[in-house]
This record gives sequence, structure tokens and C-alpha cells, in this order.
Amino acid sequence: MSEITLDQEFVRRLPKAELHCHLDGSMRISTIMELAREQNVELPTWDQAELSSILEVGMECQSLEQYLRPFDITISVLQNRKALERATYELAEDCAAENIRYLEVRFAPIFHTRKGLKLTGVIDAVLAGARRAEKDMDIRIGVIICSIRHTTPQDSLVSSELAVAFKNRGVIGFDLAGAEDGFPAKDHKEAFDRVVRNNINVTVHAGEAYGPESIHQALHFISANRIGHGTRLRENGDLLNYINDHRIPLEMCVTSNVQTKSVESFEVHPVRFYFDYGLRVTINTDNRLISKTTLTDEYMLLVERYGFTADELKYIVINGFKSAFLPFAEKVKMVAQATREMEEMGLKIRRDYI
Repeated sequence: MSEITLDQEFVRRLPKAELHCHLDGSMRISTIMELAREQNVELPTWDQAELSSILEVGMECQSLEQYLRPFDITISVLQNRKALERATYELAEDCAAENIRYLEVRFAPIFHTRKGLKLTGVIDAVLAGARRAEKDMDIRIGVIICSIRHTTPQDSLVSSELAVAFKNRGVIGFDLAGAEDGFPAKDHKEAFDRVVRNNINVTVHAGEAYGPESIHQALHFISANRIGHGTRLRENGDLLNYINDHRIPLEMCVTSNVQTKSVESFEVHPVRFYFDYGLRVTINTDNRLISKTTLTDEYMLLVERYGFTADELKYIVINGFKSAFLPFAEKVKMVAQATREMEEMGLKIRRDYI
């Protein structure tokens, strides 16, 4: 691999999958300002640079709770169909620009009804933006509906009903997000029982701001197929081996993990250990705006901070496509296409990689 230069351009050209990306945390600053003017929403400032400094939390962020505060602003302008469709389309456009071929975008519909938009209208708008993007760009998009830990179990049950209703119409998964500490996953078990009975994929934010017990509940109380973040998994060796043995993917978001202080610094982030141990690690942005990052930036972090080689990055790529909430036949096609493209870029893929 010595002939390969691992720079931004090479990594940008890699075919990639983005599995953990929040719509309301991944908007363009200019769009937020335009939508605010159209909707008469008051922003803390109308200076774009100042607004950026408020919404991009930076490395000075001290907690998940602090990290989540800018969402009050982004969500305030995502209260009608036009805004939701536009934000979805622009997110897909930004992803396609860095050769992301598969995007799973997630959001909580209950946050977008403050001005009278119905929950079904929220999802219709996001799906419309996704379908328009798929038509215009070389990207496939799936939608994940989020329930929120600190809302009521009844709210989660309503969200689960939406996921069931929109299954096979673009909704491909159900999530539990929000502050972990004090809001256990098991409180939302009824909602997750409903989606599981309807054969809908489940991903859960767990082991980010709370310990391995949160991951255990995600797996064994609400049937998670993937774990969002999971940085504290290393604290429980038995659970770590269970996840490894069952090939349960981890949706890791390195920059976000440091900003939320789920890890204290880049130096102690477990991504290198997890990958070396054999866990199915995927790399994602979490929130492109709030974390001021791209998927290319996150891959470059692996190279620059953790010494990942081109030979290792190709398996991060494959992990992303293998972990997608897609039918098996479609995943096989996407993995095969990504493999062909990476081989054309000089990377050789082991056919027996699991």
C-alpha cells in the first residue's frame, strides 16, 4: 500500500456509508438563516459567523447535555414540510459530494409539530426530500425514526406506530436517542416490542453518557441490532465479547464522542482497540453541523490520530455497507460495488472478511 497517499482527496473518493447522522444536527448555517427569515423565527444572532460559533460546539464542550443545546435552534426552523424536505435534500447533497453512497438519516418526528404539522406530514416531507435526492444523485437513503429517552414511554409508542406505518415506504429503522443518565431504555420497552414484532431494525444510543448497563439494556430489553456510540463497552469484557461474537455493529462518531465527553480526549478513544479486537466498527458523523465535521474528516481522524492504514480503512468502508439496514441482497450489491471501486483505487479486499 506504499504507493497510496492517505490524504483528504483519496479518502473523499472512497465509497462510503453513513449510518448515524441526525437531520437536525446536520444542516447548513445559511439554510438555517434563510428558513428563520421565511418563518419569522428569532435567532440569537443574524451574523453568520456568530451563529456558527453558537451552533458548532467545538472541543470545549463539556457534556452531552451541553452538546444538545444547539438543537433548540435548528429544530425551531424545521417546522414545516418545505423546510424538512429542503434540509433532507441538502444533507444528501453534502453527503454525495464526498462519495457517500448510502445514508441513513435519523430524526424525532415529535420535535417537528410545534406549528401544527402532523406527524405523518413530518415523515412525508423527509421522505420526499430523500426520494428527490436519490433521483438527482448517486445515493441511496433510508430513514430512521427516533424516540427520545427523556420523553414519555407513550411518546415512544406513538413514534413506533409511525415506524410501523411507514415501513416499506422509506423508513428502515427505529432508534432511542437523547440523554442516557436517568432515562433507562427499559422504560420504552413497549414501543420497541411493537417495532420488533413488525420486523423493523433497531439501533440504540447506548454506552455514550452512561456505562455498559445501558448497552446491556439496549441489547436485551429492547432488541438493538446496532449500538450507537458504545464508547463505554470496553468496561465490560463479557458484553464486549458478546457484541463481537454476534457481529453487532458499533456506530462510532469520534469527534462527537470527544465533544460530548463520552471519552475524555482523542487519545483515550477506544476506536483503535475496538477495531483491532475485531469488533464491527463503523465510522459516522453524528451531527455534521454541531460537530463541524464530515465523514471524510472522521476517516482522516482514524489516519492521523490512530494510525489507520489504507489496508484498514477499506474494512471500515466494508463494515459500513455490511451494517446497513438494507435487505441482504441489496447489501451484497453495495458491498460488491464498493469493493470494485476500492480495488480500482489500489486496495485489495479479502473475500472472506466478516
